[in-house]
Amino acid sequence: MATSSTTAVPMSNETDRQALLAIKDLVQGDAFPVFRSWNHSVHFCKWDRVTCGRNLTFLRAIDLSNNFHGIIPKEIVRLYRLQQLFLANNSFEGKLPTNMTRWSNIKEMDLMNNNLGGEMPVVVSSLSSLTRLGLGLNNFRGLIPASFGNLSELSALSLSDNKLVGSIPFELGRLSKLHFLQLSSNNLTGMIPPQLYNMSSLRFVSLVANQLHGSLSPDFGLALPKLQEVYIGSNHFNGPIPSSIGNASRIVKLDITNNTINGPTPKSLGNLKDLEFFGAAMNQLETNRGNELSNVMNTLSNCSNLRRFSLATNNFSGLLPHSIANLSKFLSQLHLQENYISGSIPVGIANLLNLQGIIVFGNMLSGSIPESIGKLTKLEQIYMYANDISGKIPSSIGNLSQLSILALAENRLEERIPDSLGNCKRLLAIDFGSNNLTGTITGQIFRLSSLSIGLFLGGNQLTGPIPTIGNLRNLEQLDISDNKLSGGIPASLSSFQVLESLSLAGNHSEGTIPESLSQLKGIQFLDLSRNNLSGQIPKFLGELNSLQSLNLSYNMFEGEIPIDGLFKNASAFSVVGNSKLCGGVEELQLPACPAKVRESMVLFTKGFSTLLEKQLL
Repeated sequence: MATSSTTAVPMSNETDRQALLAIKDLVQGDAFPVFRSWNHSVHFCKWDRVTCGRNLTFLRAIDLSNNFHGIIPKEIVRLYRLQQLFLANNSFEGKLPTNMTRWSNIKEMDLMNNNLGGEMPVVVSSLSSLTRLGLGLNNFRGLIPASFGNLSELSALSLSDNKLVGSIPFELGRLSKLHFLQLSSNNLTGMIPPQLYNMSSLRFVSLVANQLHGSLSPDFGLALPKLQEVYIGSNHFNGPIPSSIGNASRIVKLDITNNTINGPTPKSLGNLKDLEFFGAAMNQLETNRGNELSNVMNTLSNCSNLRRFSLATNNFSGLLPHSIANLSKFLSQLHLQENYISGSIPVGIANLLNLQGIIVFGNMLSGSIPESIGKLTKLEQIYMYANDISGKIPSSIGNLSQLSILALAENRLEERIPDSLGNCKRLLAIDFGSNNLTGTITGQIFRLSSLSIGLFLGGNQLTGPIPTIGNLRNLEQLDISDNKLSGGIPASLSSFQVLESLSLAGNHSEGTIPESLSQLKGIQFLDLSRNNLSGQIPKFLGELNSLQSLNLSYNMFEGEIPIDGLFKNASAFSVVGNSKLCGGVEELQLPACPAKVRESMVLFTKGFSTLLEKQLL
């Protein structure tokens, strides 16, 4: 009887209760109020964050997720009957308890998002009942233990966002029940072990942001038919996308971004009827065949659930095909930037009524922006800069009430800026720089109180005065340089409360720098060069504490250069091309200003001259 009683003690409810109280005494954090219920007045199975089995017969789970810190108390290993341990999203640090081998019943252990460190604990391999193991978002280092392949019941394994090195152990291929594998954001090297292609139960795999290399198995889709989400971006994988990918017909998300994968996109991709996201940016897709992009669009048009896809920064060339209009009605993001795509934007793009982003910058697109773009009323972002697009900016853009970014710079757009832009009340940034736009700057733009990121109109043929600033109190950058603007600098520029960068360079502005600019307390970069500004350089410019760079070159300023604040540092400002300036810091090597005659001496001289004149009369 004595022996039986002795072995029963470690498995008793009293043991669990005492262990929990010990944990309470050691764990600290913002969530400490949860421990108020941990007292002697109620059974521990009724304490917050504690779950027991049926009829309160044993402790099943403890959940101390969120807002705790310190080290994981060693007393926690006294919870011998524990099945689930949740300590995620805390600031626990140090190493895991070495005697966790006592947790023979543990099935789920989630220690994600802490500051735990040391070598990846081999002792975990002895917890043969584990079905879910989360050690990601910590500071574990070293190799992935090959013995993890002994956790035969494991269905989910996350070791992401640590400092793991070495190769993926082939022993993981023995985990026949694994359906979730996350090894992303480490420093793993080598190739994908062939044994991993035996894990036919896999539904989710993420190897993103490692140093893995090699080509994908030709049997990729055949070997892993249950795959739903695949993330292998930001590695060094090469070779083609396996045509067998179409056999993994359950795939919903496929991300191969930022590798050196090459060759054509397989037509079998069109077999993925449930595909919602396809990320293939920053690779070397496409051969020299000019019709490859058309083939890709035809293939993806079979994926009727497609929401987003990106073929950006590849080698696609040829015309932007009209078949783009046949893509999924659910498509929200179209990313084709930084390729060699030519031709005009098809009118049929208006069929993609759920489109929120058109990202096609850095190509060779020509023709005009179709008026039909105004039908895409869900559009939030248009990035078409650095192409060869011509014609006028369609007034129908004013229908895009959700638009926040409109970037059309570095094209050959012409005619006036449409007044209808004033209807786009959510615009954060407008970039029309380096085009051939003419006419005056519409006052509607300067009344868009939503503009905050920037307004860029530089490098056009705009004329007339700078409009009176309206509601742009939140604007951070304004560039209207290299146009043909005339008149004075409007005093209303002082209404820019948070302006950091202002360029009026290369215009025909005249007059003096208004005193009101002293209100630009956040200004960091100010460029007024290459104008017809005159008068003295105001001292307040040197008193703007945030100002880092000032360019006043090639104007008609005269008189003494201030020597305080910014003007103490010759490398922080430029005044070249103003022939009537003098003084300033020694590095400028300008002539000294004429000596100032004291006012009292001037009055004395005038008085003496008057007296002398009277005596001579």
